[in-house]
Amino acid sequence: MHCGEASGWRVVAAAVGLLLVAATLTGCGSGDSGRVVLHSYSPVDGADQYAAAAAACSRASGGRYTIQMRTGRRSTDDQRLQLARRLVANDSDLDIMLLDVIWTAEFAQAGWILPYPADLARHVEQETLQGPYETGTYQGRLYAAPLNTNTQLLWYRTDLVPNPPRTWDEMIQMAEDLAARGLPHYIEVQGAQFEGLTVWFNTLVTTAGGSILSENGEVEVAHGDAARRAMEVMARVATSPAADPSLSVAKETDARLAMEAGLAAFQVNYPAVHASVNTPGPDGGGGTFIDPLGRPTIQDTGRRVRDVFGWTAYPSVMSGKPATVTVGGLNLGVSTTSQHPAEAFEAVQCLRNRENQLRNAIDAGMPPTLRELYDDPAFQREYPAWQAIRDSLAAASVRPKTPAYQNVSIVISDLLNPPAEINPDTMLGQLTDGIAEAVKSEGLVP
Repeated sequence: MHCGEASGWRVVAAAVGLLLVAATLTGCGSGDSGRVVLHSYSPVDGADQYAAAAAACSRASGGRYTIQMRTGRRSTDDQRLQLARRLVANDSDLDIMLLDVIWTAEFAQAGWILPYPADLARHVEQETLQGPYETGTYQGRLYAAPLNTNTQLLWYRTDLVPNPPRTWDEMIQMAEDLAARGLPHYIEVQGAQFEGLTVWFNTLVTTAGGSILSENGEVEVAHGDAARRAMEVMARVATSPAADPSLSVAKETDARLAMEAGLAAFQVNYPAVHASVNTPGPDGGGGTFIDPLGRPTIQDTGRRVRDVFGWTAYPSVMSGKPATVTVGGLNLGVSTTSQHPAEAFEAVQCLRNRENQLRNAIDAGMPPTLRELYDDPAFQREYPAWQAIRDSLAAASVRPKTPAYQNVSIVISDLLNPPAEINPDTMLGQLTDGIAEAVKSEGLVP
């Protein structure tokens, strides 16, 4: 939807206002001119793009509202605490929130965000890719409309690997063959004790046909062979000659830098690595020269990292079954403390429209959630891997939907680090018990 099309939702928005709260145009939350002021909080990353969207939507509202976009704390955990403390204090100067996908269940269960009206939720679902849409739902209702998303692909050296692997087993074998020939061979993946390790495990589990939690919150990792298979893959990568020696402390940036330095043959990472490798000079990997062995050199051999940088689908656990990659991103939620929910829901539709999502994708490197944008030539030019991204999002998985997700993630990343010491025979029971205890915490509400 375009900014100018926001008027099509004014009838819906007005109905929402009657059902939820009488929205006033004077008093707290309104400017001197009577225009409603909507307060919104965004992360530091992408703040310029979110501020530009807020300004564009304020102009397009025809005087109905002004969005004041404020920048929150830098880290994800600090952003969450900042919002949670305001909500617990019933802060009325909090209308629209940009929420990490991992917060949906907790904020919904705590009563901090309003469920979307049924008609509006159906519209959001129709125009949004299914994987991202699922990140905004909890117990069958939409609580947060997807603004942007993220998914990992497999990035590889085309000069070393003419035909990319389709499974983890194939990739490990290829990497070991490269190592035996003295060629760059590392498989870069996020193995540090942090959220990225949980994402790796969740993707492997869901790809193998299992889940960490069921829809009703029951612990599922001990059922079937999916979690065991996931652990086996992680352990095999970590104990193979394909493993980077720093795997147990590696995050996304480490994977990117290793690839740009010519040390790795493969990395699983987000689309932002493509922009980095195509950025010439000291800030990007595109200016790094490599010789046939992948070693950085001073002389120009005629080949740069970007010349041999390819992409394909994330490797699967089993042949013939696409990987179900765990998606990330930001969603838009309307606070239960807002005095202007009708205008807030209207503004959300503008903030996530075509123009604003395209700007966010191109300027901030975050893929959009609207289906139509993946057919847009402007988006395709900036994202040469757009088809692989769309395919990945179509088959995506989401993190376990529980208000206690923060605790669940900590348990998983703690037990599975370092990956080289993973033993499914002893750890599967420990993981099941640890997750069960984490779920009982009912979230980390301050």
